[in-house]
Amino acid sequence: MTSIQQRADLQAKIWKIANEVRGSVDGWDFKQFVLGTLFYRFISENFCNYFNDESTDYATLPDDVISPEIKDDAIKTKGYFIYPSQLFANVAKNANTNPNLNTDLKAIFDAIESSANGYPSEQDIKGLFADFDTTSTRLGNTVEHKNSRLAAVLKGVEELNFSGFEDSQIDLFGDAYEFLISNYAANAGKSGGEFFTPQHVSKLIAQLAMHKQTSVNKIYDPACGSGSLLLQAKKHFDNHIIEEGFFGQEVNHTTYNLARMNMFLHNINYDKFHIVLGDTLRDPQLGDEKPFDAIVSNPPYSVKWIGSDDPTLINDDRFAPAGVLAPKSKADFAFVLHALSYLSAKGRAAIVCFPGIFYRSGAEQKIRKYLVDNNFVETVISLAPNLFYGTSIAVNILVLSKHKTENKTQFIDATGEDFFKKVTNNNVLEEKHIERIMEMFDSKEDVEYVAKSIDNNKIAENDYNLSVSSYVEAKDNREVIDITGLNAEISKTVEKINQLRTDIDLIIEEIEG
Repeated sequence: MTSIQQRADLQAKIWKIANEVRGSVDGWDFKQFVLGTLFYRFISENFCNYFNDESTDYATLPDDVISPEIKDDAIKTKGYFIYPSQLFANVAKNANTNPNLNTDLKAIFDAIESSANGYPSEQDIKGLFADFDTTSTRLGNTVEHKNSRLAAVLKGVEELNFSGFEDSQIDLFGDAYEFLISNYAANAGKSGGEFFTPQHVSKLIAQLAMHKQTSVNKIYDPACGSGSLLLQAKKHFDNHIIEEGFFGQEVNHTTYNLARMNMFLHNINYDKFHIVLGDTLRDPQLGDEKPFDAIVSNPPYSVKWIGSDDPTLINDDRFAPAGVLAPKSKADFAFVLHALSYLSAKGRAAIVCFPGIFYRSGAEQKIRKYLVDNNFVETVISLAPNLFYGTSIAVNILVLSKHKTENKTQFIDATGEDFFKKVTNNNVLEEKHIERIMEMFDSKEDVEYVAKSIDNNKIAENDYNLSVSSYVEAKDNREVIDITGLNAEISKTVEKINQLRTDIDLIIEEIEG
């Protein structure tokens, strides 16, 4: 089955679940139940695969044959434990007739999470099912209503083809998430798109950050959302290239849980990822892990932060070198400086940025001066509008590097129609578009109307403006008019008009005579 067929099949089945469950469950809340159930099924089957062999079918075993030693070994390896009776397949089998389905599910989720207590995986498992509240009134006001909707979700997810998930042409969890967001973003408002980076954009960002690095120690996203950027790095490169794993911090509790689920769903074991909850700017928790050879990020655009209201921040190692803090009303450059501080001498950071930060004056101009004067800016790429859900902004990607050899900065204008494909209400970067951008990024050669490398001294003379449009001349698509030819035609027309007037005057004279 091709990726298009797999994706269409997945979306059709999710939409079927949505239609059956729709009613008291708001679309935005509904996605938590679908994603939670997808995760529950995946870890159940993944756990079975750990035990299964030619003579053992774990799902058919009675719970009481599991010895404490077997359980202990499994938790040390997988990070959690699920008894046979708690497996998705066994719960879904009787979902339509189980009068205690909602409370049974809650007990199972609590048991899976608590199985890691006291083990190294405890923090990676804790609270994973927090947003899958099976007793919530959002599912219905009576136990019967709750159970019927939960059964519909379980049965719907049971129908999905999980075979060969790891070798699938699509990112099943990511595609399900993207489909749900695209259908419910209008209901969710701005929050629908602020923590999700579409897979096609994630792919470009991951390739930029890891370009020509045969191996990286670890990869980091300081505002990791659902983890899509980190996972694109895994998808694009062989596992052994990322030696110590995947690291991220996220301030939103729901998406923090989604990011951890996403790691498990992509077979990244608990000892190979470290996702933490908290405010990256005020409470960074992964400083002991730096430096990182690859950093990817799509931080929230122009959010407010404490900034100068906290006088200690100007002495923070992340912000002190620039000598100024990002404005309180716009934290964009605070995230940029944070990423730069965590970047290794051989690494790259690729960060999605709001265009305004590249030309505004004040503190942002001073931070640009610091970045340019120290030759940290490798490339600024302007992308087409409508690539993200919930916003039509034409964002930029800022690529930072600490190992540049030339005192120049590259600018790429990838906003033209040959750099995206229009799909319904959104634009999409196809593989050919990504390849073309990467070729220009790699070569650093000037391409008329598209790419240009500018000496940093000239950028300084231009008030440290880093807008792509300031350096890459836009192609003039207006019709070229031959002024000389046009004047000649006008002269001929005037001659004809004058002759016509003379002829008319002669005719009138003859008539009157």
